[in-house]
Amino acid sequence: MTEIFHRSIFIDGPAGRLESLLWTSASENPTLAAVVCHPHPLFSGTMHNKVVYQTAKALHLRGIPVLRFNFRGTGLSEGVHDDGKGERDDVRAALDYLAGQYAESNLLLAGFSFGSWVGLRVGCNDARVTDLIGLGIPANRSGMKYLAECEKPKLFVQGGNDEFGSRENIEALFATVPEPKRLVIVEGADHFFTGQLDQVARAINDWLDARHPKEADNLG
Repeated sequence: MTEIFHRSIFIDGPAGRLESLLWTSASENPTLAAVVCHPHPLFSGTMHNKVVYQTAKALHLRGIPVLRFNFRGTGLSEGVHDDGKGERDDVRAALDYLAGQYAESNLLLAGFSFGSWVGLRVGCNDARVTDLIGLGIPANRSGMKYLAECEKPKLFVQGGNDEFGSRENIEALFATVPEPKRLVIVEGADHFFTGQLDQVARAINDWLDARHPKEADNLG
């Protein structure tokens, strides 16, 4: 099997360089390439968060190249936190970089918590993005209403006891979102899916098996 490289890189963002980590794939022209966005920087969120890492790992094990990055002002990334506004431009910069590396691939955008709030908004409006994954969506706030106009395939994975996105609120939000869509509730899990990260990986794999069956056949 071709060696797979993990590269620590900096990509050019609108507020300066963004610290990033690219996991490449054995294929030069994979079906998908993915960006995964991390939780809130002001509450210790970075690209090394366990949910972000597990999501990236699940995707990478399928042969999908994955780019993680630190939002502006986080880790070694330049700039200062912008309450989600400038961070959307950071997501665009990450997508631009990945599209430059994998010009023949469709893009998948995944985000956890703050990363879902910021990232899915960008992914819904970017024609290069064909698949969307939202994890631990902060459905207790009202800023996710843009999803009502997002007709791209979407997977939502939510802890049954998520303190930032209650079952009631995520189900109400999900009801407003157009098809195609899937909601997976991880029973008993908190916002960070503590002790149940394997369920997150399973939900991602089950959804992608249905979305990209040829890719699933080639695993293993």
